[in-house]
Amino acid sequence: MRTTIGYTVESIGYVIAAQGLVGFASQTFFAAEWGWLHKLVDLPPAAHLAVLAAGLALAAAGVRTRKTPRHRQAA
Repeated sequence: MRTTIGYTVESIGYVIAAQGLVGFASQTFFAAEWGWLHKLVDLPPAAHLAVLAAGLALAAAGVRTRKTPRHRQAA
């Protein structure tokens, strides 16, 4: 079960991080709105960096959960 949860959290983290990166880049460099996050909330570029950091934290947590070794007990 840990493997499934780790992959799921990791995947969600990558999607959230990508939306934060795309939102920051589009507002900062192109004065436009890209991605789907702007359809939900209106965030300044600095908040998009916070979304990026949160997504990367979720991805890291997913990798850590996924790589947790299972201990087998000897019979």
